[in-house]
This record gives sequence, structure tokens and C-alpha cells, in this order.
Amino acid sequence: MGSGGSLGLALLCWVMAEAASYSPWVFPQRDSGVLRAAAPLHPVAVQCQEAQMVVTVHRDLFGTGRPVRAVDLTLGSDACLPVAQSAAESTVTFVAGLHECGSTLQITPDSLIYKTSLSYKPTPSGNPVIVRTNAAVVPIECHYPRKSNVSSNAIWPTWAPFRSTLSVEERLMFSLRLMNDDWSTERLSSGFQLGESLHLQADVVSGGHVPLRLFVDDCVATLSPDRSSSPRYALIDLSGCLVDGRSDDTTSAFISPRPRQETLQFVVDAFKFAGDDRNLIYITCHLKVSPADQAPNPLNKACSFNKASSLWAPVEGTGDICSCCETGNCPLYGGYSWRINPPARWPRRRLKRDIPFKQGRALCVQNVPPRQGDPPARGLWSSSGGLAPAGKTPPGM
Repeated sequence: MGSGGSLGLALLCWVMAEAASYSPWVFPQRDSGVLRAAAPLHPVAVQCQEAQMVVTVHRDLFGTGRPVRAVDLTLGSDACLPVAQSAAESTVTFVAGLHECGSTLQITPDSLIYKTSLSYKPTPSGNPVIVRTNAAVVPIECHYPRKSNVSSNAIWPTWAPFRSTLSVEERLMFSLRLMNDDWSTERLSSGFQLGESLHLQADVVSGGHVPLRLFVDDCVATLSPDRSSSPRYALIDLSGCLVDGRSDDTTSAFISPRPRQETLQFVVDAFKFAGDDRNLIYITCHLKVSPADQAPNPLNKACSFNKASSLWAPVEGTGDICSCCETGNCPLYGGYSWRINPPARWPRRRLKRDIPFKQGRALCVQNVPPRQGDPPARGLWSSSGGLAPAGKTPPGM
């Protein structure tokens, strides 16, 4: 009997040793007694989304055909519980924000790494004395690149620092050129005969600025570079009304439609000042821009007089924005007027359009200096027509 009892004890110890060493995953053992590894059948799937992670766990966590209980599964150090279970697929789903459930963030030169873990802690079932599976922890990581967008939507800034705004404004470059009759190239000669038409094109190069629409605020013709000299004649006035086209003997008008938002073209019949034999006329124009997505209005417009209908018509926008061209009460930038000829007195006395220019007489077109108080986005020009960077006024202006 004694020897038989010894044999039974030895056999029992051997069976217990086998049960303790069996593991379907062959986990490495840590000091805390918690096993950490990944199942060879990949029972844990992770989707790293824009602002959250979705963790799907097969209940056959150990690949033994014995599903674990969903209540024994938690996510992160905060032990978040699953949000859904699928009996058909025998899965458990966790959904957690990247900063939720006790996750941690690691920042590397190239990535943002959010780390958490799936924990399985079996509780006694049926027999409160024993458990039939080992605890396990599955590490989970979501990697996001630091140098690219993780969203499919465009990111639009809601503000810009003053330094960047000033840099953009300095890249606005305005120009006013005489063009050939087909508008294809700049006109090489500035000599005209009466009866011909001047094709004028105003442009702005905005660089990296938001899309802009160009307007000609006013244009005045003088016999010297000084636009306030006398005699003078307004071609465009009242914040974009081509008043020269209002006279009976002219066909002056803006070209519609525009070739592009940054360009405005208009045609003016050639003329000379009556009683003056000087061979040079200066045309000085004031250019301005507005955001391209802003609808034209009485302050920002390009209006021509249609003699067939006896009405003012805009290049774009509704016709009501041009009604002030007839009444003369258009709003003016900054609250003051540079009007040369009031609409009630359309000028005819000082101009002649039926005497030809002598061959070789030039028409000098100059860019306009900005008025005092104008925003820097309008640019600055020297009186000789050369472009000066915004904020740097050339001598003698």
C-alpha cells in the first residue's frame, strides 16, 4: 500500500506539470505573471482612423476553439468596455478616441504614435476555484505621419499673421499697357491718328494671393505727368464709369466678357485737347482689386454706356450697380471724390476728335500713384511708370 500511494502521488504531479506548461501561443513569461504576445491567427484587428481607433477581437482569442467571455476583455489602462458584439461572427468591437481609455502618445521625428493595449483577464466561471485560460495583454499602436494630412478634406486657414499678409501684398504688381487691335500683344508704337481707337489693358499679378478681380477706378488725360494739371479730361470716373463713352461722338467702352478676372480691357477713341499743339498726352489710371468671389457693387464696377438702349451696362454684375453713373452719386473710395467732370456737363469744348494727329505723336500711358490713405494692396508707382515695392515710396512722389 505504501509503495502504491507513492506512485499515485508521482503521477498526479506529472499531470499538473504538463497542464502548467501547455500554452497554444508559447508566451514568454514575465515577472508579473502576465503573458504578452500576438496570436498567430491574428485574432485582433485594428483600424486607425482620423480621430479614433476601432479594435475588433475574435472571441477565440487563443486559437483553441474555446471563446473567451466578452466581459473579460478591456481596452487601455482605463479598462474601457466593448461597444458592440457580433454573435454571428463571434467578435467584440472597441471604439475609442486616440486620447481616450488611457492611451499614450509618442512623438518621433516622422510620426505620431498612439499606444494602448487590449487586456484579457479571465474570471472564474462555473467553478470559482479554477480558471482555464491565462491572462494576456496585446499591445496596440496607431502611427500617423507628421508631415502630411491625415484628412481627405482640404485644410483652409481661418487667419493669417500680419507678416504673411504684408508679404502677399508686396507681390501685387499692376500694369497698364497699350495693346494691338486684336489684344494679342502690346502695341509697339504709341502714335495715333484721330479716328483710331486706343486699346488699353489693365492687369494685376497677385502671386500667391487669393483670387482677385481688377477694376479701373478712374482715368484722366492731361498734357503733363501731373494728373491734377489743367487742362484735364476724365475718361473713367465715379469708381468705374467709362464716362467718355457717354459723349455722342464716341464708341468708348469696356470689353465684355473679361479674358480673366485679373485683366480689364477697354477701348477709347483717340482725341486731342482743343487749342493745344503739344504732341504728348498722358493718361493716368488708378487701379484697384477686390476678392474675385465678391460680387461687383457700385464701389467696384466696370460700366459702359450703351447708346442703343441709352442705359449703363456692367461688365459683370447686375445693371443696378451702374445706375449711379448717370446720377453721379456713386460711392467713392475713402469717402472723397476725384471727379473731374460732373455727369451733368459731359465735356465737349476742350477736345477734338476730327483733327488727325501728326505722324509720330505719342500717347504716354502711366501707372497711377496711390492716393493718400489707400491700402498697400493697390501698389505704388513712380511718376515715370516704374514699379516700386509696396511700402517703399520712390523720391518725388
